Amino acid sequence: MYIADFHIHSKYSRATSKDMDLAELIRWSKHKGVNLLGTGDITHFLWFHELSRCLKETDRDGIYNCDGTDFILTGEVCNIFEDKKGKVKKIHLLIFLSSFAKASKLNRNLERYADLNADGRPILHMDVREFIRVFKDSDEDGFIVPAHIWTPHFSLFGSNSGFNSLYECFGDFTEDIFALETGLSSDPEMNWAVSSLDNCAFISNSDAHSPSKIGREANVFSGRFDFPELKRILQDKDTEKFRLTVEYFSEEGKYYCDGHRNCKICMFPEETNKNNNICPVCGKKMTIGVMNRIYELSDRNYGERPAKFIPFRKMVPLIQIIAGVFRKDVNSRAVKDKYVEIIGRNEPEFTILFELPEEELRKRIDGDIVDGIYMVREGRINIVPGYDGEFGKVEIPCRTSQVKNEQTLF
Repeated sequence: MYIADFHIHSKYSRATSKDMDLAELIRWSKHKGVNLLGTGDITHFLWFHELSRCLKETDRDGIYNCDGTDFILTGEVCNIFEDKKGKVKKIHLLIFLSSFAKASKLNRNLERYADLNADGRPILHMDVREFIRVFKDSDEDGFIVPAHIWTPHFSLFGSNSGFNSLYECFGDFTEDIFALETGLSSDPEMNWAVSSLDNCAFISNSDAHSPSKIGREANVFSGRFDFPELKRILQDKDTEKFRLTVEYFSEEGKYYCDGHRNCKICMFPEETNKNNNICPVCGKKMTIGVMNRIYELSDRNYGERPAKFIPFRKMVPLIQIIAGVFRKDVNSRAVKDKYVEIIGRNEPEFTILFELPEEELRKRIDGDIVDGIYMVREGRINIVPGYDGEFGKVEIPCRTSQVKNEQTLF
């Protein structure tokens, strides 16, 4: 089992923790059980130089290592531009680079479009098609993955500034897009409802802005790979190598439902339609969430599967389970101390959440926390859905029955 989280940010991105440095990334990847991290922010010169100094080449092309954690060169860019009709589009793209030399060339080519030192996720005032041309000229072996594709404000299909199809966005470059990131507010099953996406592999990542968020979504592979092999796996949707994705409960994502946060109004699509997308409190337009936007573009019933797909499993991070059991905030000292205690004397978090049988867990961890882990494994949790930038809230009830059939990550 080889677990990868491709989309994170460094301390050089806006609204990120100052602790997002290499030492903390490595420490938390080991806590979580993540084997391969995207570097994030490869376009930022200071981060680029730190990475090029500290990461060591491995025997796998395009894969680097530092203190036992593998890395792949990644970044995120924000493209803001007008389409042919003069409508402003805002899209985030993940970029995967095959080497430091190619990443350096890309950075030189992008300097004319943006101040790359201003933000680890630079804003590029250029059409995505022009960006792809520049990217391919810089690294013909690299590839691009549209990020959190349903987020309302900055994504491929976002309700506020996105497109209605891959071709509408990428045109003749559509065939260069063979993977899509689902984002925290959607899961693969929701995306399967849109048949035009069937040829793309869905990947899931944390988009971590602080170290503890690493691995809140991830990708599970059967074994290690080099850069060209990863590209092939995604292009082919190779289900032998790409085993599954680990998913947030989509309802917990901060754009799952429609709503208006300032007025504390949260709605499901049917109710939104009845209200003509108008907030009943203030009369302003509400933010259309991910679920509603997928319904709008879907041509399959929910639950229908394409002929070929990557399976997935859902999870709640261990620290949230502890917080739910303790009935305390996830940032409270008691919750953090208990998390450190459990991780310090046990296996990594993914092993605890998915692999260890109940009998073994009860030998190592407080019984009420084990109950919480099993409530999540069984899917018997309550979630107050997220909307308009407000994260949902997970509630873990008391466990009333024992699960009989164990299911591991595979």
